[in-house]
Amino acid sequence: MQNLVVLLPIAGFIALAAGLAFVLRGTGRIVARARELEHFKSAVRDLAARVDASLGGAAGQIDAVRRRQVGPETITDTVAAATDAVERYADEARNLRGPKSARHIQGELVAELERAERALGMVEHGASILAAARRGSRELEAQTSIKRGYLNLLHAREAIARHALEAQDLEADEPSVKAGRRIA
Repeated sequence: MQNLVVLLPIAGFIALAAGLAFVLRGTGRIVARARELEHFKSAVRDLAARVDASLGGAAGQIDAVRRRQVGPETITDTVAAATDAVERYADEARNLRGPKSARHIQGELVAELERAERALGMVEHGASILAAARRGSRELEAQTSIKRGYLNLLHAREAIARHALEAQDLEADEPSVKAGRRIA
């Protein structure tokens, strides 16, 4: 009887400690998911701001060529620098880590950055043709290529900004429930 009086509080303490450990473990998982989501949001926000600055500057110069305010040779370095930056941004977007609910945003960011890269290639193609041939059908091809590239660049830039806003509205993943058990 006396052993039971001593063992009962010890068993109660062990049960309480086990319950507390279980609750703290679940809380730790929730905090980890929230931290992962906030890191993803911050990374996307930063990436989108840098992409906007890079593509905005390039688009302004491309538009000046498109409107014949400056010659096509003036954007060669800008297009090369923007292409290099977009390639680095795409690699960075591929390496973004976030919750499952953010994977589609990551994929869309990569797709839009690849679209921007193709658009810059189209502008480069048109500028090289325009610099070589000032008149005739080649000039029309060059103008068309520059205009299409410029518009695709603008659309990619807008889509990236839209996906960044979508990322800011993400909520933390809810843990799955499977057979009455939580899966984290």
